[in-house]
Amino acid sequence: QVQLVESGGGLVQPGGSLRLSCAASGTIWLIYAMGWYRQPPGKQRELVATITNGGRSNYADSVKGRFTISRDNAGNTVYLQMSGLKPEDTAVYYCNAHETPFDYWGKGILVTVSS
Repeated sequence: QVQLVESGGGLVQPGGSLRLSCAASGTIWLIYAMGWYRQPPGKQRELVATITNGGRSNYADSVKGRFTISRDNAGNTVYLQMSGLKPEDTAVYYCNAHETPFDYWGKGILVTVSS
């Protein structure tokens, strides 16, 4: 099993930047990919970005060019660098780890973009 703990959320003004971190523990050597999802108020959870063990990344169209996902060499931590934040980026952000055939989730962290 994998445990995930997110950090780095908070309140930021439009146009600002924020970095989210997700620390993984447990059977991390079995993780194939990690990623970030978000759930805006009143909406369903949606993909933000993912990154595989090989470093291949994938982004939602809405965040391309603004967000960057990365992973440390040990594979323990995944980051989401967010810049050019918009009010529509306001959501609870969830860390995900995929260990075939299982998906693990963090508890989520709130990001609020508002002036």
